[in-house]
Amino acid sequence: MSSDKVTGRAGGEKLLGRIGGLLRQAESTDNEHEAEAFLAAAQRLATQASIDLAVARAHIVNRERRPVPTQRIIKIGEPGKKGLRTYVQLFLAISAANDVRCDVAQSSAQVYAYGFDTDIDACEALYSSLIVQMVRASDAYIKSGSYRSATVEKVVVERRGHRRIARTVQAPVAGVTARLNFQLAFAARVGKRLGEVRAQAQAEAIRDDSAHDSTAGTALALRNKEIELVDFYRQTSQARGTWRGAQASAGYSVQARRAGDRAGRAARLGTAPELGTARGQLPS
Repeated sequence: MSSDKVTGRAGGEKLLGRIGGLLRQAESTDNEHEAEAFLAAAQRLATQASIDLAVARAHIVNRERRPVPTQRIIKIGEPGKKGLRTYVQLFLAISAANDVRCDVAQSSAQVYAYGFDTDIDACEALYSSLIVQMVRASDAYIKSGSYRSATVEKVVVERRGHRRIARTVQAPVAGVTARLNFQLAFAARVGKRLGEVRAQAQAEAIRDDSAHDSTAGTALALRNKEIELVDFYRQTSQARGTWRGAQASAGYSVQARRAGDRAGRAARLGTAPELGTARGQLPS
C-alpha cells in the first residue's frame, strides 16, 4: 500500500491531479489492453487513497479534528432532459465501487452523495470521463444502424367487431430502446470492472498487514469506516420512497445489451473534460 497518504483538502486535490494524469496518458493509446490497465490504475489509486485515510482516521483520537462523512449534491443534468436515468445508473455503479452512498432526486437531475470527500472526488473524476464515453459509444451504435436488425416482443391490441384481442408480435427495435439498453449494459459492466479492482486492492492491503505484522488494522479500519458511513447516511438522508431507476420498458434488446457490454469492457479514461471544470454534469 502506498506510503504517500492523501489527507485533507490539499490531499483531495492531489488525488484528482494523479487521476487526471492517468486520463491524459490514456488519450495517447488505442490499445485495448493498455486502456484496461489505465482504468484499473485509476480505480486502484482511488481505493488505496481510501484505505490510507480509513487507517489514518482510526488513529486520530480527537474526534473534533477527525475527518467525517459529508453530503454533496452532484448535478447530473437539467430536469426534463432525456436519458438522465441511465446517467444516474452510471454514477451509482461508480459510487458502489468507491464507498459512496447515494439518494436520487425524483427528476433524476441530481444525486445526493454521502461519503468522505476524497471518495466523492474520485467518483466525480471517474464519472466525468466515463459519461462522455458512454454517450459517444451509444451515439455511434445508433448511427451505425446495426440495432435495426434486431426485434423485440410487443403486445398489440386489435379490435375484431366488439372484441379486443391482444397478441404478441415481433417488432423492430426503436432507437430509444436500443440506446437505453446499450447504456444500461455499459454502466453495469463498468461498475463490475471497478468493483473487481477495488476488491483486489483491499485484499492486497489486508494481506500486506498480515505479512508485516502491521498494527494498522486495515480490515478493522475499513469495517469501522463502513459502519460510520451507514450511521451518517441514516442520520442525514431524507429520502422517501425508492428511486425506480432506468428500465427498458419499451423492450429488452439482447443485441443492444451486448453492444453496450462490449463498450463497457473497452472503456478507457481518455476522453474526460479537464478536471478543473464543473464535474458531474454532462456537457451540452
